[in-house]
Amino acid sequence: MSANSPMRPTAMPRDWRAAAIAATAALLVAGQFMALLYAPEERTMRAAQRIFYVHVPSAWVGFLAFGVVFVASVGFLWTRRRAYDLTAHASTEVGVVFTTLAIATGMVWGRYAWGTWWSWDPRLTTTFMLWLIYVVSLMVRAYGGAGSQPARFAAVLGIVGFLDIPLIHLSVVWWRSLHPLPVVMRAEGFGSGLHPAMLQALLVNVAAFTVLYAILFSLRREQMAIADRLAAGDTTANTLRPGVRGEDR
Repeated sequence: MSANSPMRPTAMPRDWRAAAIAATAALLVAGQFMALLYAPEERTMRAAQRIFYVHVPSAWVGFLAFGVVFVASVGFLWTRRRAYDLTAHASTEVGVVFTTLAIATGMVWGRYAWGTWWSWDPRLTTTFMLWLIYVVSLMVRAYGGAGSQPARFAAVLGIVGFLDIPLIHLSVVWWRSLHPLPVVMRAEGFGSGLHPAMLQALLVNVAAFTVLYAILFSLRREQMAIADRLAAGDTTANTLRPGVRGEDR
């Protein structure tokens, strides 16, 4: 087939994901080194506090993913374009994975700090609600039947779920909670509740997890677009090899 053939998929000059994977690996190694050896030990919880450097970045990426779901869901309900629905679906899946990791690491941390794996504390409860809303959204997509109705329901859930995120942030301020007060986003200044070395270690890990989200999201989004094309009978869509991407409708 010639390079000018209309059947040839669009080839990207370079697959950005290869560079992103290398950057993620470097950031993860640097972040965990800083978490374990560079940041000082917290006086009360001592070494157990270091799970903070996985727990908080996981929660941040969950919020980021659901923010993408919110924007894409609004776009889908407004335009009914399949591309928005694919974006919301892919970001929901990745967001649920990272939120599950945040909840799991929080349970381990809580077992050490509070002596229990779980408490219906306001922040834990609102975070569980967030996770549950997006799990239900995925179940609606999986078992809701054919047609566009499951996508519309999932879009509504994607919007409703995002409204829970400010509530999660403010829950420790509004109500008495076992969970510590915010140490990064504070009225006294960004990161003012942390030792500078702790803040640096946290930011490196947040950067690593954010790039990892971008990689996982783009891969899953591309898989879904290719599956759509294959379902529509486009035999040129089986192109998950590096440097080639499918087209969305």
